[in-house]
Amino acid sequence: MKASVIRYLIDAGPLVGALSVRDQWHTWSARVIATLDEPVFTTEVVFGEACHLLSGEREAMLVLVRLVTEKRLNLLPIWTYHGARASALLRHYPQMDAGDVSLVVLSELHPKAKIITTDVRDFTVYRRFRNEALPLTHP
Repeated sequence: MKASVIRYLIDAGPLVGALSVRDQWHTWSARVIATLDEPVFTTEVVFGEACHLLSGEREAMLVLVRLVTEKRLNLLPIWTYHGARASALLRHYPQMDAGDVSLVVLSELHPKAKIITTDVRDFTVYRRFRNEALPLTHP
């Protein structure tokens, strides 16, 4: 996949928010995702996190799975080929989890892509390429 093709990376928060009317970010997430007229990208770990958070809402989880099968949400691997970079970031940011690091690595691989997240507290601290702020879409 060419770097120029990927314009949006998405975190678990907006995925859950868009699909769960009980989520505090439901209105914002649904509105942002509805404006996108192209597929979005994430990692399997972020997808798994979103499925876990939706485990009490089976229909919402099934919608999330359908988004993947319809290729409206695309899952990109990072661990096999970029594990060393992910490890370096995890050592540098003690609050970083596996989903966050996978999106930061994807952001380095696809620098024109914006990260859609509700996690402003952490993603405004993280840096790609050692000192560059991440391009974010957030509430």
